[in-house]
Amino acid sequence: MTSNIQHTIIIGGSSGIGLATARKLLGPGMKVTITGRNQDKLNSAWKGLGGAAGKAAFDASKPDEVRQFFGEVGPFDHLVLAASGGKGLGPFASLDLADVAGGVDEKVRPQLSCLQAALPTLNKSGSVTFISAVSAQLTAPGVAGIAAVNGMLLTVVPILAVELKPLRVNVVAPGVIDTPWWDFLPDDQRQAVFADYAGKTPVGRIGHAEDVAGAIAFLVSNGFMTGQVLTCDGGLRFAA
Repeated sequence: MTSNIQHTIIIGGSSGIGLATARKLLGPGMKVTITGRNQDKLNSAWKGLGGAAGKAAFDASKPDEVRQFFGEVGPFDHLVLAASGGKGLGPFASLDLADVAGGVDEKVRPQLSCLQAALPTLNKSGSVTFISAVSAQLTAPGVAGIAAVNGMLLTVVPILAVELKPLRVNVVAPGVIDTPWWDFLPDDQRQAVFADYAGKTPVGRIGHAEDVAGAIAFLVSNGFMTGQVLTCDGGLRFAA
C-alpha cells in the first residue's frame, strides 16, 4: 500500500486477545478491522473501541465466508489470526480423539484458511501473526490433545516464513491468560485454576490479554522478525 496508514485485520477480534490487540494497535498510522462470527459480540467490541475500528461479521470456519470477506476487503498490511479453540483437553488414556480433529477444525483450519484467502491482497512487506498456545511446549499431563492442535501452528510458521517471503510470518504462544476462553469453568473453579497457575509461574501471576497484545504488536511492527515463536507465558513452560 502506498499510504502511510497501515491496515491490520484481526480475525477473532471481538474479545480476549484479539480485542486487546485491536486496542493496542489502533492509533495514528494504523487502521484496524476486527472480525467475529457473533454480530452482537462484534458490535459490543466495536463500541468499546469507540467506533474507531472497522468490523465484519463472518464465520472463519466457513471457507466461502472467508473468501467473500477477503475478496471484498481490498489491500491491507498485517493479518493477526486470533481464531481460538479449546478442544483436546484431558488425560490421553480417555481422550476422545475426535476432539483433536475438532480442535483442528475450530482453530488450525480457520487460521490457515484466512491466510490462504488473504494472500492476493496482503502486502508482501507486511506480516502475519498466528496465535497458538504454550500447551504445545508443555510436558504437563492432560494437554497432549490440545498440544497436538497448537503444535501444528508452531510447526508451520517457519516453513511459511520461507515459502511466503518477504511476507513476515510469526506466531505467539500465550500461557494461561485471563480471557473468556476460560468461561467453560464456573467462576470459583476458574479462580482456583488461575491461583494454581499463578503459583507455578515464575512471574507470580497469570497473564492478561494486554500482555499478549504487546507481544503481537511487537511482531507486527518489527520488520526483522520472521519465522519466530514468541512465547508469552510468564515462564510457565519452565516450571509446569
